Amino acid sequence: MPKHAISGYNRVNRTHKLSVAGVAAAGAAALIFAVVPGADADQGKVEAAAVENVQPVAFSAVDTAAKTQQATITKQADDSAAKGKAEAAAAKKKAEAAAKAKAAAAAKAKAEKERKAKEAASRSAKRAALPAPKPVVKTYANNLDGWIRESLDIMAKHNIPGSYNGIHRNIMRESSGNPMAINNWDINAQNGTPSKGLLQVIQPTFNAYHVAGTSWNLYDPVANITAACNYAAAKYGSMDNVNSAY
Repeated sequence: MPKHAISGYNRVNRTHKLSVAGVAAAGAAALIFAVVPGADADQGKVEAAAVENVQPVAFSAVDTAAKTQQATITKQADDSAAKGKAEAAAAKKKAEAAAKAKAAAAAKAKAEKERKAKEAASRSAKRAALPAPKPVVKTYANNLDGWIRESLDIMAKHNIPGSYNGIHRNIMRESSGNPMAINNWDINAQNGTPSKGLLQVIQPTFNAYHVAGTSWNLYDPVANITAACNYAAAKYGSMDNVNSAY
């Protein structure tokens, strides 16, 4: 083998040896550290110290989070209680206002009712103090039309039937509307009781069928008509049913 080759080989081996020696030395040092009890104890102390230093930090974080959460819950509870209290106060205030308004409305209605009652009593007192109104007196014309109408009103009060046309028709046949007419030639006249007035009524008939409130004078137009109609109602049902001497 050439000399230079041997020389190179020796250099490589020397390097490798140094490397191996370094590794071996490091491994030996580690082995010695692991085997020596003192070294192991020191390592334990270091780890314990590390644990002691870590645990308080972890506990402190948990405690802080718990306190924060508790504070949040407490605040929420306080806010809820305050809100409920405010709502209750508002409801109470609203109810009081409603009750007050209702009481005011009732008082107002009562006052209005009393006012109206007072005014009504005052009006009644004033009316009572006034003189009684005079009854309205119906007036009638002093002619055939007026006599018939007045007789009809009296007949209505005494439930005596008859109509304007029926009365007028018989008056025109009996006396031509003359209240002083008298028949001195018929059988009644021959018997001493002549027919007289608008409807030619004899005195006995007039006396028997005279209607209260009218004159006892046979020639009085209204008294004559009313008595004659009363007689006709009793004998014929109504003066409307009379079409000839009756």
